[in-house]
This record gives sequence, C-alpha cells and structure tokens, in this order.
Amino acid sequence: MELILSHHSSYPRIGDSAELQVLRRTIAEWEKGEKPESALRAAEDRMTELALADQLEAGLDIVTDGQIRWYDAVSHLAGRLGGIRINGLLRFFDTNTYFRQPVVHGRIERTRALAVDDFVVATNKSSRPVKAVLTGPVTLARLSIEQNGSPGGFEKLLEGYTAALAAEVAALAQAGAKLIQIDEPVLLKKPGELEHARKSLAAIAAARGQSELWLATSFGDAAPIYGQLQELPADTLALDFTYSPTLGRVIGAEGSSKLLALGLVDGRNTRLEDPMNTALQMEAITRRLTGAKVYLTSSCGFEYLPRDRAQLKLKNLTAIKKEFTGNRA
Repeated sequence: MELILSHHSSYPRIGDSAELQVLRRTIAEWEKGEKPESALRAAEDRMTELALADQLEAGLDIVTDGQIRWYDAVSHLAGRLGGIRINGLLRFFDTNTYFRQPVVHGRIERTRALAVDDFVVATNKSSRPVKAVLTGPVTLARLSIEQNGSPGGFEKLLEGYTAALAAEVAALAQAGAKLIQIDEPVLLKKPGELEHARKSLAAIAAARGQSELWLATSFGDAAPIYGQLQELPADTLALDFTYSPTLGRVIGAEGSSKLLALGLVDGRNTRLEDPMNTALQMEAITRRLTGAKVYLTSSCGFEYLPRDRAQLKLKNLTAIKKEFTGNRA
C-alpha cells in the first residue's frame, strides 16, 4: 500500500518576518486606497508561492494553494455568487476564527469562477499535484440566511449552492484538477444532514469528470456515522481523528470501501505528534484496508496555527511516513 502525504486545505497567511507580513500590510494599504488592486493580487500570489514552497520543502506529495486569498471558508465562495450579499461576523463552528455570513436575496448563480483561477496560479508554481478545495453546499447552505424569509427555505439554498459548486467542479476538472476536495464540517455537527449530502454530492460527482472527489469532515466525531459516510458518492474520505477516539478501531475492524485520508496530525494544536506512535496507530487503522493507496494528512487546515508551527507540522508528516514505511518494510 502506497502512503501519500497530502496537505489538507488552508495555511497561515502571515508569519514573523517582514516578507511574511506582506499580505497583511498590502490589504491595509489597499483598503485605505494607498495601493491598487494589482498590488493586492501580487501580494496574494507571493504568499501562495511561499505556502507552496513550505509544502514542497516538507516533502508533501499533494499540495494546495493554502487558501491564501480566502477571507474565510464561507464568504470567499458565497460572495462570488449572484443573489448573495455578505453580512456580519459569526464564529466558525467551535474554532477561534470567524466567517462573514451570506444573506441570500435572490437566485443563487455562478456568474464567474470561484476557485479555478487560484488553482491555475498554484499549479503554475508547483512541481507537485495541486488539490483544489471547496467548502461544501450543505455547510454553505446551513451557514447562510435568507433575506426576509424568502420562499424555498433550506432546500432552495442547498439546490442553488449545489448547482454552483457542480459547475465549479466541472471547470476545475477541465482546468486539470485531478483531486477535488469538498469540505463539509457541518455533517459531524448535524448527522441528520447526510441525506442532503448524498444528493448534493451526487450532483457534484457527476460533474467531476476523471477527477478524484474527496469528502472532508472535521470538528466532530465521525465514528458513529462512519458506515453512512462510506455510502456517500465520493472517492476518498478525509477524516478528522482529533474528535474521534474510537475511529481508528472502527476502521481497523470494518475496513473501507473508499480511499481514506487519515487526519492524524492535529491542525488546531501546536503540539507535535510523535512519529513512531502515529505510525503504529496507522498500522492498526490500515490493517483491513485493501486499496492501493492511503493518504496521510491533518485533521483540518493549518490556518489555526502560527506559521512556524504549521511548518513543523508539515515536516512531521514526512517523519511519520518514514516511521510507517519502515515498520512495513
């Protein structure tokens, strides 16, 4: 079985050095009218390049653009869709970050690219495959509100977001994305949403072409619904182990009909995992897996960490892989 190291999604946008502060400074200057938008785009490109460099230097096999251009996981996508305006700040699940809430006032429409341009920029700067990442339609719909209680309710919101994301996935596949990840953290907070996820993912999967479609869940215990997650129309499940003390045993006992991305590195804790202990944990988890490959990743994106710790976490993925492959030799 091949072990593939993959970045999950986001990466810190700032660091301690002057170079790593360039995006923060440029945003402030742009907001005051002191810098043109072209300067902002250049700063975003530079920080994307540096995020990719950290991932490549650490030895990852699959990278992301770090979502450097994203203000948050919700408004970055929703704010680019027709029929939506962006409102005030709310806490993003139980994290220490916030998102700007979308207010839907009309028909949700994809009138321009949401992430394709970012993917192309990252691909041109990376020597390794770039995974595209999108927040999922169920999460977007549940974190949005309708202006004046417009008719249709949640089902209408979900339908609109699903159609828009399916179109984006088709565009990403056409642009060369071999791996496309759909983040649905709401599924572990509200397991009753699984049927909604099944329908929306089916539409997205139909648009993916030859791309490998990932479903990523986080911020909750996946063990109680592991069997139901296996039934969803995705090729790969990316699972957060930090909330799931029994998930490893469940997988070890039941195996998996899908490829798995094991989120064994905590993306929200600065403490470094012990490579040997994590490799042994992987041994127990993978004993029933029959696929040709398994991915090792973090529980969620690294945006919640200081940049220096995120760098160490990336390098620790490589250390864990060395222990794991040595154990299996």
